[in-house]
Amino acid sequence: MRINYFEICQEPIKIEEVVAKVEDRNAGAITTFIGTVREMTKGKKTVFLKYDAYIPMAEKKLSQIGDEIKASFPEAKVAITHRVGSLNISDIAVVIAVSTPHREDAFTGSKYAIERIKEIVPIWKKEHWEDGEKWIGDQLEQTSYPNGKPEKEI
Repeated sequence: MRINYFEICQEPIKIEEVVAKVEDRNAGAITTFIGTVREMTKGKKTVFLKYDAYIPMAEKKLSQIGDEIKASFPEAKVAITHRVGSLNISDIAVVIAVSTPHREDAFTGSKYAIERIKEIVPIWKKEHWEDGEKWIGDQLEQTSYPNGKPEKEI
C-alpha cells in the first residue's frame, strides 16, 4: 500500500493517521503542528472559514516542502495534510508531522513547513465574520520572536 504523505482533504483530519506516516524506529522525536480555526482575528470575530485550493498543485508544493526539509535533515520523515471546505471555530485546518533522530531538527522542520505552506502552497481562505466576508489570498503573518530570529534556519 502506497502512503500519501502530502494531501489535501475535505474530511476532518485524524491527527494520529498523519503521525503514523512518520513513525520510525530511528526517530528520537516526532513533532506535530496542528493549525486550528481561531475565533478572533485582528479584533474581528470569525464565524467560520472556507478553504479552497488548487489541489494538484497544492499537493505537489506540500511534497516540495517535505523535500526541502529532507535536504537539510536527510533522516527526516514528513507528512502534511491540509483540509479544505467550510471549517468551524476550533476545527483542525492543517496537521504537520515531522520525525527526526533529534528533537531540535523535528521542531525546526515543523516550523519551516508551516511557514513555507503560507508562502508557496495555493490554498486560499475566505473569512466569514459577523459583519462580512473576505477571501484572504496572502496567508503570511508577521512573526515576532522574543530574542530575534531563531538561530537555525533551513
